[in-house]
Amino acid sequence: MSSRILPLSSLLLALAANTAVADSDGIVVYNAQHESLTKAWVDGFTRDTGIKVTVRNGGDSELGNQIVQEGSASPADVFLTENSPAMVLVDNAGLLASVAPATLAQVGSAYRPSHGKWVGIAARSTVFVYNKSKLSQNDLPKSLLDLAKPNWKGRWAASPTGADFQAIVSAMLALKGEAATLEWLKAMKANATAYKGNSTVMKAVNAGQIDGGVIYHYYRFADQAKTGENSNNVALHYFRHQDPGAFVSISGGGVLASSKHKEDAQAFLKWVTGHGGQNVLKTGSAFEYAVGVNAESHSSLTPLKQLDAPKVDAARLNSKKVVELMTQAGLL
Repeated sequence: MSSRILPLSSLLLALAANTAVADSDGIVVYNAQHESLTKAWVDGFTRDTGIKVTVRNGGDSELGNQIVQEGSASPADVFLTENSPAMVLVDNAGLLASVAPATLAQVGSAYRPSHGKWVGIAARSTVFVYNKSKLSQNDLPKSLLDLAKPNWKGRWAASPTGADFQAIVSAMLALKGEAATLEWLKAMKANATAYKGNSTVMKAVNAGQIDGGVIYHYYRFADQAKTGENSNNVALHYFRHQDPGAFVSISGGGVLASSKHKEDAQAFLKWVTGHGGQNVLKTGSAFEYAVGVNAESHSSLTPLKQLDAPKVDAARLNSKKVVELMTQAGLL
């Protein structure tokens, strides 16, 4: 999904169809995280605090652009994202209040931006998912950058229009710079097959239609927890070594500066990043990483500390520049 600003006419139609108004004693959450995960957070928060929550679901780019268009008139109190670039878009527009220090202190410094305008609520690791009958361990790329080489032409896939993949490119831009990122994207245009959605990429790999693909880790875990029919033939390769392909994307939470219920909105973020919210990640079926200090993730996941992810300040992830570069490379 592109991060371009939506036309005003489209925005007005979306607003008319999806108006979200909280009760006077509740908050409105614009939610781009998985609906089931946010529902578990909302249910737990309301159970523990009595504060009502109205949720408006949508995609990262869709809701980020909508908040920018709405500006100080936005009915939203809280914005939750799957990836951080959409949050950075809203932050760069000056629309976020600072997160309460006690809430920031609950989350490890690697999983929140340096300036404290929003906070990490969960995380997901970039992986190379591959068909076990088509690739052996010796065949796997050592780096995400290796996928630009000629020997990978026609052998890997991704979902370039999605916010997930654009977050990965944002990390590459922050780590390697504009010239190197554009060169890699142009090679990707020549080498990769584009699918719509990470789950579709995994299904294609599982069916042997393509050797491998770049997605996030939790798609396979979630499928394995069900029937496994879309993932039984695939395995995950973690790049590690602080490679761009080892990027850990942060799901973010922020309080809107225009919120008329800031105390309750701040309380919601504190709950999500605290024991209650992070325990949902440990015991539930989202299979995303917990980011709270000393919080435990689901036991089936490779521990975050073993991923050797690159250090990227989430505040630096530039979704607008990424869209420009991907458009220039012919991927969007």
